[in-house]
Amino acid sequence: MSNSLPRANKNLGQHFLNDESIINSICNNYVKEADCIIEVGPGPAILTKKLSTLNLPYHVIEKDIRFKQSLTQYLDETQITFADILTIELSELILKLGWEGKKIWFVSNLPYNIGVPILIKFMQDSNIYFMSLMFQKEVGLKILPKASNRKRMGSLHALCTNFFNCKLLLDVPPSSFSPPPKVDSIVISMEKQENTIIPLTKFKHFEKFLRNLFQFKRKQCFKILKMSYSESDILSSLNELNILPTSRAETFNLKTIQQLFKLLEKE
Repeated sequence: MSNSLPRANKNLGQHFLNDESIINSICNNYVKEADCIIEVGPGPAILTKKLSTLNLPYHVIEKDIRFKQSLTQYLDETQITFADILTIELSELILKLGWEGKKIWFVSNLPYNIGVPILIKFMQDSNIYFMSLMFQKEVGLKILPKASNRKRMGSLHALCTNFFNCKLLLDVPPSSFSPPPKVDSIVISMEKQENTIIPLTKFKHFEKFLRNLFQFKRKQCFKILKMSYSESDILSSLNELNILPTSRAETFNLKTIQQLFKLLEKE
C-alpha cells in the first residue's frame, strides 16, 4: 500500500485488505448473478479497483472524505457518495441511481464496530439480492447455519436465515489486513430467498420479536413473551406447537420460531 494513502482510522474500524486471493474471491462472488453493485466503506479503493472492472453499474458509499483521491482513480465522482451509511435513506439512493427492481449486490469489508447495524439496514431493502460481507469471526459465526461454536439458536441467525441463504465464503486471518486487527475475520456470502416464511414486509416486527425473545435467552419463554402478548394468546400458541411454557428460546429451531411469531402476530 502506498505511503501516501491516509492511515487507517481506528475510530472508524478501518483495516485494509492486502491479500490478493481474498480480494479476488470477494469480487467474483456474485459477478454473474448481480445487476449492479453497492460497496460500503471502500476506503483506499482496494476492492474498488477490481469491482470497477466488472462491467456492472457500481456505486460506493464512504464516510471518510480523505479517500476521495484514491476512489476517483477508478470512479467518476457521480459514483461516490460521501456519507455515513447509517444515516442514508437507502431506498432514496437506489431510486436516484435508477436501480429499483434491479438485483443489487452489496459488498463490504464491514467496520467491526457497526457491522451488524449495516447488515440489518441492507437486509430490509427489497432490491438487495446478494451480499458479500466481512465480519469479525465471532460475530459472523452467529449468522451461519452451522457454526462450530454455536450449539444454540440466536436472534441474528434466525433473522438472517429467514431472509437469506447464508454460507461461509472465506476465513480471513489478521495478516490479510493492514494494520492487522487483533481478531480473525470471515467473509459471508448471502443470497436472498424468494419466498420467505416471514415476509420482508414484517421485517421490523420480526426483528423486534427476536430481540425480545433472545434478550434473556435463558429465561423461560412464557415469562419473556407475556411482556408483549396476552397470556391466553401465548398459552394457546405454545400449546399448538407443543412447547412447554418453561422452555427457553435458545432451544428452539428456526421453524419453531417462525411458527410462534406467526401465531402470536395472528398472521
